[in-house]
Amino acid sequence: MVCCVIHGCSNSSNKDHEVHFYSIPAVRKREGKETEELTRRRRELWLVRINRRDFQPTPHSKVCSDHFITGNPSYLHDSTHPDWAPSLKLAGETGQTEKAERSSGKSMARYNRVQSRVQKLVEKAQGQASPDKNSVTTEVDEVMDETEEGEACASQTCSVLRADHQRLLTENVLLKHQIASDKISMDTLRDNRKVRFYTGLPSFATLMVLFNFVEGSLTDSVKISFNKFQKLVLVLMKLRHNFPEQDLAYRFGISQSTVSKTFISVTHVLYVKLKKLIFWPRRDELWKSMPITFRQHFGSKVTVIIDCFEIFIEKPSSLTARSHTWSSYKHHNTIKYLIGITPQGSISFLSKAWGGRTTDKHITENSGLLELLTPGDLILADRGFNVQESVGLKCANIMTPSYTRGKLQLSPLEVEATRKIAHVRIHVERVIGLVRNNLPSDIRVRDGIY
Repeated sequence: MVCCVIHGCSNSSNKDHEVHFYSIPAVRKREGKETEELTRRRRELWLVRINRRDFQPTPHSKVCSDHFITGNPSYLHDSTHPDWAPSLKLAGETGQTEKAERSSGKSMARYNRVQSRVQKLVEKAQGQASPDKNSVTTEVDEVMDETEEGEACASQTCSVLRADHQRLLTENVLLKHQIASDKISMDTLRDNRKVRFYTGLPSFATLMVLFNFVEGSLTDSVKISFNKFQKLVLVLMKLRHNFPEQDLAYRFGISQSTVSKTFISVTHVLYVKLKKLIFWPRRDELWKSMPITFRQHFGSKVTVIIDCFEIFIEKPSSLTARSHTWSSYKHHNTIKYLIGITPQGSISFLSKAWGGRTTDKHITENSGLLELLTPGDLILADRGFNVQESVGLKCANIMTPSYTRGKLQLSPLEVEATRKIAHVRIHVERVIGLVRNNLPSDIRVRDGIY
């Protein structure tokens, strides 16, 4: 049961269901000095109006609506309102109820009158391109001179309005600064750990090298706050973590449609600018820097180590695309790429995307890799690349691990050859792992992947 703490008031929540109860205001210490001072002053006034000796309010201490002119307390920052604190039927007013009600009625009428005058002045000042300060001051003085009490009330109202306006401006500036600091920008990404987390690149210096390389091909955004650097970071974050578009829109302060358009346009730019970094090296360049491990096992003839890898995609709506992308190995809809790396570890070939059901042999024979071979080249590959005949037509060789099919076990020579191939093929698996770690878990199928 909730009871009113005003002395002499018998209202309670059990017998007066139409009466509302309000807590004694608490001091807000975490909302700025001005709010703290205002709430402290309001709490002290409430306690003075309650007027109980040795009264220690608790969270359960309530004042009922009968002690307010309008039936409820006013807004915190409207300190000139008669209901800023209880004013009716207070302790010590026995026999003076009628007089108190008349006084409260006059206070409310005066408050409404002053508020109406001030509102008209504000609207008049806002309607003028350059309002005359002296004329506005004169009109405010006329409102203040209505009565002695009205003068004090109007003066306090104007000061409260000015203080309220200044407080809102300050909060707005602080909020804009906080929003700007929370956005991902060049300043917030100077930490290498953040760069590695958000983009997958090793350092901020590497990110800047990439940005300087593609900056000239990026278009300026209509929104000034969304610059070219943020466009690049947005795409790298999408590729790295596959953040939802709405999440990226909140992070960069843009719309979801802008995120989608930016991702498509910047991805095209990255493809055009960066595809030149994947090139087929000359044989003499490979021989000069051939790693010792390859020299010991295969001489200087190894040109490329190839393998296929698959990436999960969303299930296509087209039944034809769905059947072409279904991978019986992954039991999922995927797209498949053929990747080739040099013995030095750099990517030298990357095919277009194929459906997940396409065989490794078909991709190898139709991806353009064989046209890059020269007589005497040696390819290292995994089982499943049964392209010896196609490679032989280019006067090149391909080495794959031996099969145990039709045999009880491999011969010692086959075991040793398989061990050598597996020892160096681990490099292509590492490169594929790096590629997979920097791609979204599920990507959409677009036209032209076959």
